[in-house]
Amino acid sequence: MTTPQNSQSFLSLHTAVVLLIAFVIGVVMGTLTVLTGAPVAGAVAAGLTNAGASIPVLRNLIR
Repeated sequence: MTTPQNSQSFLSLHTAVVLLIAFVIGVVMGTLTVLTGAPVAGAVAAGLTNAGASIPVLRNLIR
C-alpha cells in the first residue's frame, strides 16, 4: 500500500484551532445560560450565537 504524495489536510491548523476555541466558548456560554435558569433551547441558541460571533474575532486574533 502506498501513501499519496500530495496529501493535504482537510483543515489547516489555524482553522482547527479557531473552530475548537469557538466550540469551547459556545459550550461554556450555553452551560452558564442553563445555570441561570433559562430554558435549554435558549441556552443552545446562546451557545451557538456566541460561538458564531467569536469565529471572526478569533480568526483575527490568532495568526
